[in-house]
Amino acid sequence: MDTVADALIRIKNSYMAYKSSALLPYSKLVKSICEVLKNEGFIESFEEASLKEGSKVKVLRVALKYQDRKPVINGIKRISKPGLRVYKGKTNLPFVLNGLGIAIISTPRGVMTDKSARKDGVGGEVLAYVW
Repeated sequence: MDTVADALIRIKNSYMAYKSSALLPYSKLVKSICEVLKNEGFIESFEEASLKEGSKVKVLRVALKYQDRKPVINGIKRISKPGLRVYKGKTNLPFVLNGLGIAIISTPRGVMTDKSARKDGVGGEVLAYVW
């Protein structure tokens, strides 16, 4: 039901199993989250692919990133859920581990990190914490 939570858990489980890549269900929101994770250095890259040759089902193939054989992502936590949405204004945006992690925020200007949302002066829905 929740494609964002499914995508984040697939990334986390792939890291825990020391996989080189993960397949995520495609949606524009998941693609935007992958762009944020790539820009912040949490994943190596991502690309759109089809599930099978000639199939119309699209997936995102995410290349995971490791440093000294340890996963770059230590933790992912979904904050805003379908049953309880969490919105924060521009002055109340959260800090994750005192700035060592990021909060992924869905704003009217697109999906961005908490740092860039503070810089742009916008608030929005807090999707997840990544550290």
